[in-house]
Amino acid sequence: QILKILPPSVKGTLYVDDLQISCQGNNMRLIERQLQIAGNKLVTWCDENGHTISPEKSRCVHFCRKRSIHLDPTTHIRNAMIPMVDEIKFLGIIFDRKLTVLPHILHLRKKCDRSLNILKVLSKTSWGADRTSLLRIYQAIILSRIDYGCMVYGSARSTVLRRLDTIHHSALRICSGAFRTSPVESLYVVCHQLPLHLRRHKISAQYYIRALSVPRHPVCSMTLPVSLRRLYNARSSHTSIL
Repeated sequence: QILKILPPSVKGTLYVDDLQISCQGNNMRLIERQLQIAGNKLVTWCDENGHTISPEKSRCVHFCRKRSIHLDPTTHIRNAMIPMVDEIKFLGIIFDRKLTVLPHILHLRKKCDRSLNILKVLSKTSWGADRTSLLRIYQAIILSRIDYGCMVYGSARSTVLRRLDTIHHSALRICSGAFRTSPVESLYVVCHQLPLHLRRHKISAQYYIRALSVPRHPVCSMTLPVSLRRLYNARSSHTSIL
């Protein structure tokens, strides 16, 4: 019900207690006014239904690719101004204002680097685990993190996404006991694993097909008309998944 009170120009998504609202346009004053109206309605709704919005935990991000100097929106919750930040974490994904996804990839790589130490300890030749067990551990503690949200961050540049390939290859070498000079293609065959870019395409396609089976899924409203699919797929920055 909280999403129904938003103005038509403001979109919102809600998951448990994580709420985000957004507004797009080419007039910053209009965007700022629409966001403030939506914020005031949210505060009123929360007061009437026994909820509160914390200004300290609220953040605002201006997604824009303009290189020239431009103003950022200013919004308030009651009398507290919402801080403007360059990146924000929502449902485990870090979004930066340029939508490069680089901060999320760097954060993800740092976490996976730490988990690689577990595989190194368990892969001792004298008493370590076998290949099958190591691959299961890899899929549970590292690959699951890489898979999460890949249909979102998979639109980043290939140079950014390749930063995760080193994690994938290092883990496969540890699990298979291969030399550091072993070709990555042989690692895929021995470990029965896909390259990360193909794995992202597979997961994204499965997610898209699964979403189409739910008529009220938000992704269904983003489906492009048939007349625009060919034009959209021809974009140099777009990678088709189907």
